[in-house]
Amino acid sequence: MIRIFNHYVSRIGVLLLLLELLILLTATAISVLMRLPRGGAGLSLWPAPALAALLVLSMGTLGMYQHSAHENVRHTLLRILPAFALGYSLFSLLARPAPAFRLDQAGGLALLLGAVSVLLTRLVVFKSAELSVMEQRLILIGDGATARECMALAARRGGFHQFHVVGCMTVAGETRCVPASALLPEGTSLLALARQLDAHEIVVSVSDRRNGAFPVRQLLECALGGVRVIDAATFFEREACQIRVDALLPSFLIFGGGFDLLASAVICVAALPLLLVAALAIRLDDGGPVFYQQARVGKDGRPFQVLKLRSMRRDAEPGGTPTWASADDPRVTRVGHWLRKLRIDELPQMLNVLRGEMSFVGPRPERAYFVELLCAQIEYYHVRHSIKPGVTGLAQVRYRYGASVQDAVQKLQYDLYYVKNNSLFLDLLILIDTVQVVLLGKGSR
Repeated sequence: MIRIFNHYVSRIGVLLLLLELLILLTATAISVLMRLPRGGAGLSLWPAPALAALLVLSMGTLGMYQHSAHENVRHTLLRILPAFALGYSLFSLLARPAPAFRLDQAGGLALLLGAVSVLLTRLVVFKSAELSVMEQRLILIGDGATARECMALAARRGGFHQFHVVGCMTVAGETRCVPASALLPEGTSLLALARQLDAHEIVVSVSDRRNGAFPVRQLLECALGGVRVIDAATFFEREACQIRVDALLPSFLIFGGGFDLLASAVICVAALPLLLVAALAIRLDDGGPVFYQQARVGKDGRPFQVLKLRSMRRDAEPGGTPTWASADDPRVTRVGHWLRKLRIDELPQMLNVLRGEMSFVGPRPERAYFVELLCAQIEYYHVRHSIKPGVTGLAQVRYRYGASVQDAVQKLQYDLYYVKNNSLFLDLLILIDTVQVVLLGKGSR
């Protein structure tokens, strides 16, 4: 893994993106050259980089370069086809190619060559990533709850970056939570074990490091001997894009700006026809009000009124007690089901952004009732209010809809990662992932 503007990305993912950009550039250039008349009259290769860039952007929009992307041939094909259709449509709209580069001419050949090349490239890259020689082998210091979670993360086997826990070193005072088969033999030098097991990295997953049994000297020996040593908080931040609540230091947090006004203004204008159609559908469905305002908690705990298209019945909370939405919630109207699935009900929040109450990207704002409940049960929950809430966020594109305290903990860890590593680069990645979430209807209720 490497860091780009404070955000962890996979080396293989970056390599794949650059490789596919080069492949698509070559495929489009070859297509143009093959379709030119003899003598090269009217030679122009400008469509090649334009189409290649838009195809890569479209593949990224459909999640083909995500940190967790790891697909078989069938899933790759299902994503390539709509991605190439979207990329060529954007190319035709923005670049207005010459007749020689229509879909039935060089454009069609470029798409065919590009699709086949990308499919073969991904087949090779994914198969290579599965090889044991590509795995990063880890030793965990500790056998408690944190070590168990590290092992569970490694067992997911998702994404470009593969790693494998070769064993856990016991530390006195820890309550064992890992299988006995995962324990390493005691009485052996940690550096010797790392070399014997060909471990590339040691992850310290011990919660209490003041314990006299904590192997400080052995860890120093490993670091000096060429074996990298990190703590569990860094491991989760790198591999899961989460800041562990039980490992958070307030001094880690760095706040950054965004591009809210420009993005919101553009979306408001572009989405106006869609908003008008949605408003008409809501009125025809049950005759109730189109918009819905609800008090939410913003930056520094200040309340504000979030604006949404109404997707639930007018009597959704007759007793006045806030209730989390559930799967197949009966309070959702027929029109509201599709508004939520396609995230159209969130569009009016662009006005909240323009008023300065929200950012385009950030932690989702929650109701005061739930904030009070979660602050009492989850340490550092209040930290997410250190920056403006967002229309979309890392937790929204990486985790399902939250409807419990346990879900709130998981989403908070994504929010804390964003608070710490906030940058324009990360905002752009979240926006690209948001397009995929909207198109595929992920996480809606």
